[in-house]
Amino acid sequence: MHIPGTATPDRFPAEERFAEGAQYIAGRLTRGTSGRTHAVVDPATGEEVLTYELAGPADVDRAVAAARAAFPGWAGATPGERSDALHRFAAVLADRAEDFARAESLQCGKPLKLTREFDVPGTIDNAAFFAGAARHLQGQSAGEYSGDHTSYVRREPIGVVGSIAPWNYPLQMAAWKILPAIAAGNTIVLKPAELTPLTSLLFAQAATDAGIPDGVINIVTGTGKEAGEHLVGHPDVAMTSFTGSTAVGKRVAEVATATVKRLHLELGGKAPFVVFDDADLEAAAHGAVAGSLINTGQDCTAATRAYVQRPLYEAFVERTAALMESVRLGDPFAAGTDLGPLISHVQRDRVAGFVDRARAYARVVTGGEAPEGELAKGAYYRPTLIADAAQDSEVVQSEIFGPVLVVLPFDTDDEGLALANDTPYGLAASAWSRDVYRANRATREIKAGCVWINDHIPIISEMPHGGYKSSGYGKDMSAYSFEEYTQIKHVMFDNTAVAAKDWHRTVFGDR
Repeated sequence: MHIPGTATPDRFPAEERFAEGAQYIAGRLTRGTSGRTHAVVDPATGEEVLTYELAGPADVDRAVAAARAAFPGWAGATPGERSDALHRFAAVLADRAEDFARAESLQCGKPLKLTREFDVPGTIDNAAFFAGAARHLQGQSAGEYSGDHTSYVRREPIGVVGSIAPWNYPLQMAAWKILPAIAAGNTIVLKPAELTPLTSLLFAQAATDAGIPDGVINIVTGTGKEAGEHLVGHPDVAMTSFTGSTAVGKRVAEVATATVKRLHLELGGKAPFVVFDDADLEAAAHGAVAGSLINTGQDCTAATRAYVQRPLYEAFVERTAALMESVRLGDPFAAGTDLGPLISHVQRDRVAGFVDRARAYARVVTGGEAPEGELAKGAYYRPTLIADAAQDSEVVQSEIFGPVLVVLPFDTDDEGLALANDTPYGLAASAWSRDVYRANRATREIKAGCVWINDHIPIISEMPHGGYKSSGYGKDMSAYSFEEYTQIKHVMFDNTAVAAKDWHRTVFGDR
């Protein structure tokens, strides 16, 4: 099948690369057996890139069986052997960086400069980090804590991990889930979003080419209702890792409970952006635009609620609106493009609905519409700034997941920090001040898994990412993530060979 227009092989030859199917099980591509198909669509044009057969429960069963069969050998490998394999994997990813960047831009609508400079380098860096971490899976030192008994703690892999990744960062989310799991000795079955399977499949192929054994990494591309729920509930899956909305996360937890498996949930966000009256206004305005429009606002950590102390409020609104109006929408593959489309027309219409309803109770300062002309074919929406909404309004409390920033004023520091905490979410936040004491207070009092000071959005492999409250629990990246994919065993042995007899006598008497 050849699709005319911009979704052609010069952007990324998806149909050629995945001619054998969009499932990756036991080291090879294969077709799904659900009997239904799904199309990957270029959100910049609305044109089909690839049509593939969806996975069904039988495919999930095959993938889990492959992962289970691979587990003893991979878990039994030395930390050094797993580390060497992951170093080779990082090198293969680096060699194929342009392929990954183009595939990610094509399926997501991300500007190519973003995937080249952020998504792909970040993924390679993650692989390098966990290659090193594989050699540092530590328990605790041995000691005699009870008489003549020596105790120590072992960290061991859990088994087969079933993971579900979202469509907003398909490559990075696949890496965040796969790399720590396999570095710790687990094997994995990952279900990417149906809209964006391409880079997850490339990732698994790269792992095989780097020498990671067949069955260690498996990809099943199906719907959440069919393939996803079957994976989460599978009795041979020991742990589930899910990234997505809070509502779906609750369903995942419900299904996982039936088999009492470990859960790792990275859910929704509604990040506050708190600007105190001593902040650098120009820096804060630029930070707000970058932080709110990253990935077209389809980011759980994106700045969505700017609280600005009243002396700076109107100037902040004016400057931020002007910067938003200078942002260039366009073809993700064009060098001058700053902002691409949303993931789909459905998502664009959802975002537009939030903004249209807000007109009844707030001020839409700029944006609030889809562009006309050639861009109307894609799922584009102009950067939007909303001012003067009430704290309890829909646009302040609900996750919009689009290029929309809401700005509200506050008077006292106490009020600003209270408003920042006044949503169910707690994934990320930022505070802007030149006063170290104000900034330090914000880091203590804002209830979020990450608090930036005078910046918003950077992440690094060495530090954890994860939420508070309804934003879930568990950490991605860092050594904390590595430990998420292990289980702890207490080992205790008798140094005297008579303690057991003494214990028996203490409990049961002389016999």
